[in-house]
Amino acid sequence: MARLPKAYEDFKKAYPKVWQDYDRLGAAVHDSGPLDKKNRELIKLAMAIGARLEGAVHSHTRRALEAGASAAEIYHVVLLSLTTLGFPHTIAAMTWVEDDLKDDKRREAKGENQ
Repeated sequence: MARLPKAYEDFKKAYPKVWQDYDRLGAAVHDSGPLDKKNRELIKLAMAIGARLEGAVHSHTRRALEAGASAAEIYHVVLLSLTTLGFPHTIAAMTWVEDDLKDDKRREAKGENQ
């Protein structure tokens, strides 16, 4: 997985105990139910879109790809936001997702995703 953004790395260094506890909480939450990793990441992507958190949309798009989601599944998550969040919001999310999907295609073309 890609490195964390600098702000996260700085927080992790400044507050290692808090970061460890937060990381353990995240693992516990992910492991506490029947959803597989791909579906959890698609759901987290949807929440990030709904909250208009661009960085989280990028992060969960990449994580969904790493968990085996297809571009079509990711686009479907974005499309589902249309009637709930509106056209402008959906288009913004689409551009964020497309950034990561383009990067993924470039890595695929170079043979880095195998």
